[in-house]
Amino acid sequence: MTYSLYCAHNIKYNDMMKKTLLFTLMIIGSAFLSKAQFHQHFTNSTMRLDYSHVGNSEEEHFAFDQMVNDGEWAGSKTILIDELNLGKYYFEIKDIETEAVLYSRGYSSIYGEWEATPEAQKQWGSFHESIRFPWPKKEVNLIISKRNIHNGFDPVWSYKVDPNHHRAFSKAVTNHYKSFDVVVNGDPEKQVDIVVLGEGYAKEDMAKFRKDAKRFAEVLLSTEPYASFKDQFSIRAVETPSPDSGINHPHQDIHTRSALSVTYGAFNSERYALGYDNKTIRDAAASVPYEFTAILMNDSIYGGGGIYNLYITAAVDNAFQEYLFVHEFGHHFADLADEYYTSSTAYEMDGQHLEPWELNVTANTNPETIKWKDIVTPNTPIPTPWDKAKYDEHSIAVQKKRVEMRKAKVDEKVMEDFFIKKRDWDDELLASMKYSGHVGAFEGAQYKSKGLYRSAANCIMFTRHDHFCPACQRAIKLIIEQNTK
Repeated sequence: MTYSLYCAHNIKYNDMMKKTLLFTLMIIGSAFLSKAQFHQHFTNSTMRLDYSHVGNSEEEHFAFDQMVNDGEWAGSKTILIDELNLGKYYFEIKDIETEAVLYSRGYSSIYGEWEATPEAQKQWGSFHESIRFPWPKKEVNLIISKRNIHNGFDPVWSYKVDPNHHRAFSKAVTNHYKSFDVVVNGDPEKQVDIVVLGEGYAKEDMAKFRKDAKRFAEVLLSTEPYASFKDQFSIRAVETPSPDSGINHPHQDIHTRSALSVTYGAFNSERYALGYDNKTIRDAAASVPYEFTAILMNDSIYGGGGIYNLYITAAVDNAFQEYLFVHEFGHHFADLADEYYTSSTAYEMDGQHLEPWELNVTANTNPETIKWKDIVTPNTPIPTPWDKAKYDEHSIAVQKKRVEMRKAKVDEKVMEDFFIKKRDWDDELLASMKYSGHVGAFEGAQYKSKGLYRSAANCIMFTRHDHFCPACQRAIKLIIEQNTK
């Protein structure tokens, strides 16, 4: 949200920044440890523990694969305990003798989404996954927990991590990929480190990949709140040449094999793009220091995806590439929920959760306890009235037309023009209401028309807008703080 918009409603942007930073300190203050404590338990290397995640909609199982050295530890050495309570899964590294938690992080996974699809009700699936943490000096216990319907976590797998295991590859892999700096502002320990990978770029496309990686960085770091903290971000890119240009499109009968095996049509959703070759993606990413991963797809068809603490995918040659970069990175970086509710999704949301764990949506309409109560615009009613009926009528008609156009396989330029008109209509309506620009609780979020609320009328996570709502901005700042202190 821009400074002028806040001024229009007597909320100065700098005041919000101060409130946010105070909130941040309250949330993560108790997670601070000294560097001496870090070095007592860990080396300066990164352990990547690989495992298989197998199951269906009713049960799941884990099996150890290997441990590899993913290079020098690029994360914080003082904020080792994750208290943000984000992600569908959560892992802890514990001292065996004292049971003290030495390191923890929340995350989500492809499996975590897949298990909510109709396919998981009919058959088993197997997914390769990884978690990363500082390389321990001695044996430690790993406990992976899963979110329950009460928003707590239940243990689902434990494993004794032996850094001297016969399948522990303690030597860092020699970088055999070509990498380059996009923007580097300091040592990895004090930076948010992003690795950009290219997918569907042939050898002759590498100049284009360099340009696209630079464009990604420019777009991300010019969007608030990233822009206010851009000096705390470092972005490096790794070239992963493919045999041919372009990405696999099973729904369009376009079949290709690319370097990272990213494909459209994930979970049988035409525009959802994921890569299932976890080891290849991880090995390429480890060429540079990283905590977050962006996979740029050399393709013109609108599509992508984003999973918390895994990666994003985003097509680079369409009218909405900038929106895609920022929207999908919001999922990956800060576990931001989609705020839209009229589009279909590839998976089915668990209706039993009383309150979403994501920081930008809520089921709570109590002004005294709503999760963003400290930034609600004064005198704004909760829930906040908006032109929902008008928006819904138009959006449902658009979605119906969209399905018809997809089935007819119309030219992508026609689809882009169709979406541009929808974006312009959305922006005009959502900026012209009585409470436009206010921070409140606007009904309709996270794929549900009723019962869930977002903090503002419009947001990058709601429509193809170009600004984050205040709740999203605060969530992003919390992650920046966690990775740079």
